[in-house]
Amino acid sequence: MEEFSALDRIDIAFLENHIHFLIGDINEDTVGECVRWLLYESLNSKPKELTLYVNSTGGDLNQAFALIDAMRISPHPIKTIAIGNVMSAAFLIFASGAKGLRYVTKNTSAMCHQFNDAAEGKYHDMQAAMRESEMCNQRMVNILKDATGLPINKVKSKLLPPSDVYFSATELLDLNIADHVL
Repeated sequence: MEEFSALDRIDIAFLENHIHFLIGDINEDTVGECVRWLLYESLNSKPKELTLYVNSTGGDLNQAFALIDAMRISPHPIKTIAIGNVMSAAFLIFASGAKGLRYVTKNTSAMCHQFNDAAEGKYHDMQAAMRESEMCNQRMVNILKDATGLPINKVKSKLLPPSDVYFSATELLDLNIADHVL
């Protein structure tokens, strides 16, 4: 019989109960773990609810897009639970949980903002970077529009204004980013 540490047993219990954590920077490693978990859960087509706890100040927006796409193609509904921080790219991931299954704790700090990638270099390189920046912002608008049901002009004014915007748990409910406060 194999010996498992207490932490191993905890991880096994979370896996058996379809629970995963996205904690820390949104990057290749953390998103890769989440995508592998989603693919693992998809091996069994028996319907089940998956739970993703999100606690992150953000990070790589393209990695967030990858995880959101993996969440969308999952055959299972994904409950998201915001704890601690859901900011920037993590805000988008949290909002992309299944409608009706997005939970936020009362003390969660939530922040959303426009994509900002300061382009430097040759003129044509800056033009290409600006085009990518515009496409990233449009993806963000579409993700938040789908998550909230708000019209594009409201998404841009309420969720993606020129400055960072912070939200309380009840404000997330009012904007249809979250469905329940814990």
